Amino acid sequence: MGSEVTLKLPVIDFTNLKLEANNPNWEEVKSQVHKALVEYGCFEAIFDKVPLDLRKAIFGALQDLFDLPLQTKILNVSKKPYHGYVGQYPMVPLFESMGIDDATIYDKVESMTNILWPDGNQSFRHVPLKFSNAYILSELDQIIRKMVLESLGIEKYLEEHMNSTNYLLRVMKYKGPQTSDTKLGLSAHTDKNIVTILYQNQVEGLEVLTKDGKWISYKPSPESFVVMIGDSLHAWSNGRLHSPFHRVMMSGNEARYSTGLFSIPKGGSIIKAPEELVDEEHPLLFKPFDHVEFLKYYYTEKGQADSFALRTYCGV
Repeated sequence: MGSEVTLKLPVIDFTNLKLEANNPNWEEVKSQVHKALVEYGCFEAIFDKVPLDLRKAIFGALQDLFDLPLQTKILNVSKKPYHGYVGQYPMVPLFESMGIDDATIYDKVESMTNILWPDGNQSFRHVPLKFSNAYILSELDQIIRKMVLESLGIEKYLEEHMNSTNYLLRVMKYKGPQTSDTKLGLSAHTDKNIVTILYQNQVEGLEVLTKDGKWISYKPSPESFVVMIGDSLHAWSNGRLHSPFHRVMMSGNEARYSTGLFSIPKGGSIIKAPEELVDEEHPLLFKPFDHVEFLKYYYTEKGQADSFALRTYCGV
């Protein structure tokens, strides 16, 4: 009797790839990206632009951040749903999270830092900015999205597509449940944005659901990131790209820290599939929608109970 094959996320190497350059392996990597996002909606990315010392520094900064008193952390607020402090939920008691809107803009990061640390915190101010700035993770986001549009044959929309988004940096902590039994860290869900890039410490927990209903456990590596498609890009691509369900399951004593750089549709921008992606073989799946209005629905009691909230909200 043969042993069951362990499922793993596709691994794609972006080493030496640049956004604005002649890259001899661009076409090969683009093909891998397209295949992974169609079949899995996500992949593990090897990306060499983030220095090792910065990768280590991000988790020290996160520990300082989440060690702040609750009355300080709740000062992290946003007008957008789920963009500020999130925690104290009975259904997911191990989880808490904070957000930095426009995380590639120095003034935005400085403003949040001054709210949380009125006396100053130079190390925190610079770590998230460096981690998410246009020369590091946001470049990976833009490379991937350029490849996606080229693969779909709609690169003429690239400038419009890139200009319709900004970046949210979400930082997350999952407390160790202090038991060998597996406990829920975060419920199964799809992301609602364009592209998510996740980086975490070496504590396992992230699981991704395949199209045929099998959970893939991700084993984190210091050298790699997880790239994942959100519902907004799934809708914009008229369903050509898969938006995967994923969850976090925790065991043991150690806390899991992770960061997520999310490319987010700007307020007022309308998600609408390009006409080139709608035909007899691929009928329109979703009516045009405003991302922020969709989030308002998603974070209602009805929306939270609906596993397919996007389809309910604007499905054809």
